[in-house]
Amino acid sequence: MPTLSDAFGAHPVYLQQKHPDFNSLQELPDSYAWTQRDDVYNPCPSSPNTVLAEENVPVVDLKDPNAPKLIGHACKTWGVFQIINHGIPTTLLDDIERTGNTLFSLPPHQKLKAARSPEGVSGYGVARISSFFQKLMWSEGFTIAGSPLEHFRQLWPQEYTKYCDIVLEYEEEMKKLAGKLMWLMSASLGISKLEDIKWAGPRGEFKGACAALQLNSYPTCPDPDRAMGLAAHTDSTLLTILYQNGISGLQVLREGTGWITVPPLPGGLVINVGDLFHILSNGLYSSVLHRAVVNRTRPRLSVAYLYGPPTSVQISPHPKLVSPSRPPLYRAVTWNEYLGTKAKHFNKALSSVQLCVPISSNTGVQVG
Repeated sequence: MPTLSDAFGAHPVYLQQKHPDFNSLQELPDSYAWTQRDDVYNPCPSSPNTVLAEENVPVVDLKDPNAPKLIGHACKTWGVFQIINHGIPTTLLDDIERTGNTLFSLPPHQKLKAARSPEGVSGYGVARISSFFQKLMWSEGFTIAGSPLEHFRQLWPQEYTKYCDIVLEYEEEMKKLAGKLMWLMSASLGISKLEDIKWAGPRGEFKGACAALQLNSYPTCPDPDRAMGLAAHTDSTLLTILYQNGISGLQVLREGTGWITVPPLPGGLVINVGDLFHILSNGLYSSVLHRAVVNRTRPRLSVAYLYGPPTSVQISPHPKLVSPSRPPLYRAVTWNEYLGTKAKHFNKALSSVQLCVPISSNTGVQVG
């Protein structure tokens, strides 16, 4: 079975490998200056970072007995929610944040020792989605798919063990939480038995699941109203777990309303529906378009845990969600295959695997 690194490597995305020292730039270079036309998903008439609405993304307490119902409502109407009382120790969140800040504060020449290869997925570099946009994004990233040992040795020859241990512990805790969220999200759709999701395994632990850890740094920007930290996109995952470091920057596109900022909650985590769960739910739960903006005075860090099935397991609309009145809206795809589709079609990837046009369950508007 191919690993996630193999899957990404089979579908390379060729990027402009620019790695500027953001802290040395006193003005915004033209190559980083965005307009409305640069971001085709931006409904704003002026600044690309204008927020059109003031609404609150749902917050779910995982200790609430009604959590599955609340999660289901959030997935159906938003495609994103925040969770509290999730069981991840605050000390571990602090440790992963400290690791990210330490990594991105290294001198540029040191970070480039762990640069991602053109065909690879792991290492330091720009976002994979960069190839779909003419303008560059005001951010830098570090992806970990598999062991971080090799790259961390290059970054911290004397201290790599300490940082490896933090990452491995964080990934282990995230994997457990992702499995729990999979069952909560599935239960909200009436999918609650072990036999309902065969690849969950005999104990329902999703042991074969694949994941990658993405650390993103958004340095302070001299002209944040014209810059973009990370352009609008959906995730190819089943779900993504995002930790924000207390500084706003994440925005989600609310259908019929506009861009909405997701404010960081102390100790909270953001969960968003990915494309594969959209397919599994037969279009009932929409993968959410989201982006990151930057600011003038405070650097921002985020840590995303990108969670999906084994790369060769086929994901299709669940039989319990298919009926004569709601036929399957998408064909079956593996994550491996879908990563190739995403690398080719980007945000139109879902449309490319449609069998028929889905109808949004809460608005009656065609989507996809």
